[in-house]
Amino acid sequence: MKRTHRVIAITKILSENPNKTYSLNYFSELFSCAKSSISEDLQIISDIFSEHEWGFIETSYGAGGGIKYIPLIEKEAAIESIEKICKQLCETSRILGNGFIYTSDIMFNPKVMESAAKIFASLFFKKGADFIVTLETKGIPVALLTAKLLNLPLVVIRRESKISEGSTLSINYISGTNQHVQKMSLSKRAVVSGTKALVIDDFMKAGGSIKGIRDILEEFEIEVVGTGVVIASKTGEKKKVIDYVPLIYLEKADFEEKTISIYPNEDIFATKDK
Repeated sequence: MKRTHRVIAITKILSENPNKTYSLNYFSELFSCAKSSISEDLQIISDIFSEHEWGFIETSYGAGGGIKYIPLIEKEAAIESIEKICKQLCETSRILGNGFIYTSDIMFNPKVMESAAKIFASLFFKKGADFIVTLETKGIPVALLTAKLLNLPLVVIRRESKISEGSTLSINYISGTNQHVQKMSLSKRAVVSGTKALVIDDFMKAGGSIKGIRDILEEFEIEVVGTGVVIASKTGEKKKVIDYVPLIYLEKADFEEKTISIYPNEDIFATKDK
């Protein structure tokens, strides 16, 4: 195979399997060529990715070493992506009342959520999470896409236990929005005690659901190493959690005045260690 063909093939494999480690032997045997040639190919790919700010190729050494593609997005590109989402959310026809706006079409749009997931992956890829967790249902698309980019499994916490989940653990939590007692459950087969989780969700008003997720994970002795939400309300309500990273702030959605105030979190990368 010619070098140009190998470079294209390796780029396709790495970009479709982000954060998955491949040995040089794998590519050497796949393309029947020397490791030195593969190393030169990878350098070309690495230079192109770096030039266009598409992420980078990471090399690790030792018995379990190899190379993997880590997809990153720079701050300017991230803000531009978030601004596009904000523009869609600013349609006054989305106002539902009580400070909420209609977001289902956006949250279930793979192309839109892929850009959000890439930002979360860029923010949290060094956190050492063992899995992504979200609460059903609208947070599932962005959580799943983030899980793919980080090469991690996704765990979905149910609002009601399902017989197909097997043995579950359930807790009651106080909704931050209306202070009602609600329930969530997690299959005991879904997680392993002593591991680390990254929480990704679609919307946070007062943080009751996020706190509930943390509480149920604590029952399994699982550490939460990061929390990302697509939209966070900026209302005066006291948040039940403080260490989270929102992509977008919703300041106001007034049904009577037909006005929406929504804007990007421009300090997003300054808060990536939260």
